[in-house]
Amino acid sequence: MKLLEERIVADGEVKADGVLKVGSGIGIACIAARHFNNAPVVFAKKAKSINLTGDQYMTKVQSFTHGKVFDVIVEKRLLTPQDHVLIIDDFMAMGAAMNGLLELCEQANVTVEGIGIAIEKGFQPGGKQLRERGYQVESLAIIESMDPETGTITFRS
Repeated sequence: MKLLEERIVADGEVKADGVLKVGSGIGIACIAARHFNNAPVVFAKKAKSINLTGDQYMTKVQSFTHGKVFDVIVEKRLLTPQDHVLIIDDFMAMGAAMNGLLELCEQANVTVEGIGIAIEKGFQPGGKQLRERGYQVESLAIIESMDPETGTITFRS
């Protein structure tokens, strides 16, 4: 995904402590479970909402970027044991958010078919740990290293 890598280099800002700030054009997070254009999709919420009704699956996720813990919630009616899901997220670093989404899938007793990531920080352990646990993880761009002093971003080949 050369185009995505070019966009990350052009719009991204390397911060201290392994933080990459990208433009708002790159930002998605969902668990696929029901239907959108004949493909299953359900969005996990990071907070309580008046749009959520009935019983819910919930887990807590530590956000490195925001420095706080979020409740991640999905309505139980949207995930059933018959579902096969693809989990999609915008960033993968330490894997805390993905582990929370996987916990929701375990609570619902669904089958996780794979994990899709827009940008993975390959120098942090999240993706490696998930692959070692047997999950198929596909990332559009994997950052091998970042230098906050020069702003240089190196991608995995």
